[in-house]
Amino acid sequence: MTEELTAETGYVDVNGLQMYYEIRGSGQPLVLLHGAFSAIGTSFGKLLEGLAVNRQVVGFELQGHGHTADIDRPLTIEALAGDVAAAIDQLELGPADVFGYSTGAAVALQLVIRNPDAVRKLVLASVTYTLEGVHPGLMEGLGEMTPEMMHGSPWHEEYLRIARRPEDFPTLFAKKTQMDQQIEDVPAEAVRAIKAPTLLIIGDSDLVRPEHAVEIFRLLGGGVFGDTPAGLPNSQLAVLPGTSHVTLVNRAELLIPMITSFLDAPMPDAT
Repeated sequence: MTEELTAETGYVDVNGLQMYYEIRGSGQPLVLLHGAFSAIGTSFGKLLEGLAVNRQVVGFELQGHGHTADIDRPLTIEALAGDVAAAIDQLELGPADVFGYSTGAAVALQLVIRNPDAVRKLVLASVTYTLEGVHPGLMEGLGEMTPEMMHGSPWHEEYLRIARRPEDFPTLFAKKTQMDQQIEDVPAEAVRAIKAPTLLIIGDSDLVRPEHAVEIFRLLGGGVFGDTPAGLPNSQLAVLPGTSHVTLVNRAELLIPMITSFLDAPMPDAT
């Protein structure tokens, strides 16, 4: 199992939080930011081995998730991004490549907006910048869920196995629900101002509407005719066929060569 790869593990003290991390491989740092209710294993277990072949893969577990115990602070995308920025600084990883999935992608988006010097390249899987990017009615449905509905799921089982306080799952669920209700849209101007080359990835049957992914791609300079003298844009868009939100991170046969190729390509000349 890729989750059993030998890894350096530890905790970094950021903003009053003891944030857990795992490091595999060596080379250019690649920071991994997992999805909600998830941790390194359930979000990236099938990708770790392939991604760590020629780079230093650093997985963080966010506030209240996985090995990282919760603290007396609301769960917000902005605070999580601040934690990651501080951890990148303390571990001297920057500028790092950053791969965020789902909630982790939202955190990565705030990270590059607020701390652009911390990020070299960006991979955003299943990200939105406005709530209109999610299929209609989906967020309302998620808001009606209860913690018990997740019992027996891979994410709940992982939490019970690795959390420092397994009894805190209902608290995590309540904080995540409150966070969803208070998330604000990211201004289009902030997305347009991102300089880091960005690879956007969604499943063709994702939580994110395909039209929204194209909208973000255009804000990042994509959606142009690449056979002009100007050439290809710095950002890329991938839609994985036959892929849902949950199954996206299982598509290692597509993701590993795609992400590796994107990260290995030379950085564009500064303009």
